[in-house]
Amino acid sequence: MPIAFRVRLLRRQRLLTTVLVIPVTLGTVLVAEGLLNYLGPQGWFSRTLMLFGLVDAPLKLTNNYWGVFASLIITGFPFTFLLTLSYVSGIDPALEQAAATHGAKSWQRFRYVLLPLLIPGLAITFCLSFVLAFAVFPSAILLGAPAGPTRVISIAAYQAAFEQYDYSMAAAIAMIMAAVQLAIVVLVLGIRSLFYRGATSGGKG
Repeated sequence: MPIAFRVRLLRRQRLLTTVLVIPVTLGTVLVAEGLLNYLGPQGWFSRTLMLFGLVDAPLKLTNNYWGVFASLIITGFPFTFLLTLSYVSGIDPALEQAAATHGAKSWQRFRYVLLPLLIPGLAITFCLSFVLAFAVFPSAILLGAPAGPTRVISIAAYQAAFEQYDYSMAAAIAMIMAAVQLAIVVLVLGIRSLFYRGATSGGKG
């Protein structure tokens, strides 16, 4: 969110947002393939470090937790950032200026003016990002350790259905995943309803 506040003041905001859209359009599998080629044991990153003598052996940045984490950041951050930027840009600067005129400091302007207007939009952003994170299956398989720390629940559902042919177990796991997502979304939207929701020129909600 602090980055979004900075970007909304930039003149080349459109160029930056265009660049950020690119990872979203690539897809999870293509991003995973790119990370394997760049961060893998034989990737450019490790070979460059070894060429300059900075490391003696290739870094283990894939097939573990960090590979999946990097994939989630690359695919998820632009999506979250662009949504947040749209809400930040929708807030009328006159509201913040009016608060400053009355002596409010920067933290007070953020806490009492901007944040109440942003919370409804941030709640929607969180819900969409949370549901998107459940689609981590390709990254967990290609970049993680499916039998170890990155064994997510979707992998268990896949193995139950297509390796063990236990469709009842796979369906049960899928229903648990859906129930967890639904519960979190309902909880967040319930909290969202406690905050400002009105349509004004001062923000999006």
